[in-house]
Amino acid sequence: MFQGDIEHMQHNVEQPPPTSAGGAQETVIIVGQEEQPQLERKKRKLASKFPLVNISRNILLAYQSLGVVYGDLSTSPLYVYKSIFVGKLQDYQTPETIFGAFSLIFWTITLIPLIKYVLIVLSADDNGEGGTFALYSLLCRHAKFSLLSNQQAADEELSAYKYGFTGQSTSCSGLKRFLEKHKKSRTVLLIIVLLGACMVIGDGIITPAMSVISAISGIKAAAEHLSHGEVLVLSCLILVGLFALQHFGTHRVGFLFAPIVVIWLISIFGIGLYNIIIWNPKIVHALSPYYIIKFFRETRKHGWFSLGGVLLSVAGTEAMFADLGHFTSCSMRYMGQAAFLSKNLASIPDSFYNSIPDSVYWPVFVIATLASIVASQSIITATFSIVKQLNALGCFPRVKIVHTSKHVKGQIYIPEINWILMILTLSVAVGFQDTILMGNAYGLACMTSMFITTFLTTLVMIFVWQRNIALATCFLLFFWFIEGVYLSSAFTKVSQGGWVSLVLAFVFLAVMFVWQYGTRKKYSFDLHNKVPLKWLLGMGPSLGIVRVPGIGLVYSELATGVPAIFSHFLTNLPAFHSVLVFLCVKSVPVPYVSPEERFLIGRICPRPYRMYRCIVRYGYKDIQRDDGDFEDLLIQSIAEFIQMEAVEPQLSSSENPSLDGRMAVISKKNVQSTSTLIVSEDFGMRDSIQSSKSLTLQSLRSAYAEENPRIRRRRVRFQLPENPGMDPAVKAELEDLIRAKEAGVAYIMGHSYVKARRSSSFLKKFAIDIGYSFLRKNCRGPSVVLNIPQISLIEVGMIYHV
Repeated sequence: MFQGDIEHMQHNVEQPPPTSAGGAQETVIIVGQEEQPQLERKKRKLASKFPLVNISRNILLAYQSLGVVYGDLSTSPLYVYKSIFVGKLQDYQTPETIFGAFSLIFWTITLIPLIKYVLIVLSADDNGEGGTFALYSLLCRHAKFSLLSNQQAADEELSAYKYGFTGQSTSCSGLKRFLEKHKKSRTVLLIIVLLGACMVIGDGIITPAMSVISAISGIKAAAEHLSHGEVLVLSCLILVGLFALQHFGTHRVGFLFAPIVVIWLISIFGIGLYNIIIWNPKIVHALSPYYIIKFFRETRKHGWFSLGGVLLSVAGTEAMFADLGHFTSCSMRYMGQAAFLSKNLASIPDSFYNSIPDSVYWPVFVIATLASIVASQSIITATFSIVKQLNALGCFPRVKIVHTSKHVKGQIYIPEINWILMILTLSVAVGFQDTILMGNAYGLACMTSMFITTFLTTLVMIFVWQRNIALATCFLLFFWFIEGVYLSSAFTKVSQGGWVSLVLAFVFLAVMFVWQYGTRKKYSFDLHNKVPLKWLLGMGPSLGIVRVPGIGLVYSELATGVPAIFSHFLTNLPAFHSVLVFLCVKSVPVPYVSPEERFLIGRICPRPYRMYRCIVRYGYKDIQRDDGDFEDLLIQSIAEFIQMEAVEPQLSSSENPSLDGRMAVISKKNVQSTSTLIVSEDFGMRDSIQSSKSLTLQSLRSAYAEENPRIRRRRVRFQLPENPGMDPAVKAELEDLIRAKEAGVAYIMGHSYVKARRSSSFLKKFAIDIGYSFLRKNCRGPSVVLNIPQISLIEVGMIYHV
């Protein structure tokens, strides 16, 4: 591999040379963009001039969050007391245990959702994004924990890369070096993160079934003639309707559901206040933790077993953190039931509905049913967010991701995941038919994800916030003690429904890890089988073949070097395009990459070869849209790079003309205002079709255009401006680029078959030949995900022996 000197020029000041993750060095020139600090100052200045815009946006998101996030947090009174006083705790149904159960609920809500999440964990967001993978992304940017393959030193120059404390702390340096040095520790960290994500996805399957069936069960209390099967069918129909609504997007669903949650919150507040006044005002004494001690003193180990039911009171807390991409972190009843139950112990099995006054029973039942539907929304949207993050960071098979809002980037919809969730949720509802068993499964999944979040937040405190290790350890031990007690109780219910969470987590974890393992092995094969630049240089500018008019975009996951697919293509076909662009579309561990920083342009081999490299960078929350102007923007960016290279000594080094790695950030804003090329536009397909010299290709394009009216869009023509002082070599290269664009653009991708080597172990052969191959065949192809026009696509078959 050829390595060049690393030079980074920004504000005309040389910086220390960065080193890429793979050990190769690269030149990164930051040009054509407004300096980020100045840009941020302008944004803050505009925000100060128009504060009402930000206030109205936050109010809007707060209103939407009522319909998505807080539905789950507010509907747990439907089933909590019923889940607590089940099994052997039925023998301890006394006013004192009712008081103790309420005290447990109150302090659980205070310590976990309020103190841990609202006051601490929500501050560990990644540029507004939450969830276990957002925490993992923060850690990977502040320490070398990432297992992503094609990361570069240039990625660290992104404005969103450094988020949080950027100084150096000596207190954590030893722990940091240990984790960075041992690959096994980084692999274990990734597995822990994936397990946390799997548990949240498991919540997305169990919570809708549990919430809807709990609400619909109230109809049996008033209409006893309905059979259990009829109630189950009604619940399943409601669940199907819920998942069918998801394609409308989070913002529309939030607007629809928010009034329901508001009415529901008012209703349970009023009912709770009524029950406290009418039945037992002394319930306020149960706010004292002394009643928790009395509860365990009387119930002993049976009280410990019942903690799984108490845990349901914080349902939706982890979803609240994961849903930060849909809303902002600043937009954020049991007492009445306890008062009623202390005087009506026989009503515990249907505590919520029995505590409703008869005069308002049916209105509250309707609102409760609607609220239970809303309750499922938070975990569904959280699942979409987590799958998007997993997909972008190479830990989940490719799926279709729809961006449902023009204003909030994090609001997405994933059709495949939505319907898979629906099928699994219906299976849980029909298979269990009992909210007690579902609650046991939910409690295990919920507490495991909380346990992992506490661990990751502790690492963020140490490596990102640079807090003292002793302080972070106190946070870890305090909340791990509380959550560990709940988790141990949840594990005792494995045989009583908890096994569902473990099975779901195992299946999703296997899918994620196999996909990540296969993707990493495939990239490693590409990395070790790159085409030597000496071989290309020895073939000369013609590459030993005929160079035909046109531009060839060669897609590869490699950020440096020439992929093996190129040599495979050359050995099988006698011609290639006159202009070659090796294109790498990759994800970086930041939520969003601004358009001004998206393109990295460089050159491969000397100028006569007409070979370039383009790296397109996306964040794990970015949506890759097909705006129809990618080709034109790419040509303009390359032209800007050619013109800039003539005047930048860092790029036009003559000492090593074959250098691969000289990259420049080309700003979209600068490209649109550049004078390197004159741009003219027209609309329609006629000129594009007639520009081809092949009659067969003309007819194919005509038929394709008739079947796909969407492609009848603007056509851009490029011309060189009159500039007598332009370098003749630069002018000739730009003219070749324009002629190649007029001749047409072809997209070249590898159609790969990944197989394990014969000497591989049985486990590896099973993972690659069966698991990874099955996932690749049944997920969306890379050409579909990258929005590549199929009529211009050329696929080259390749067998990877990994």
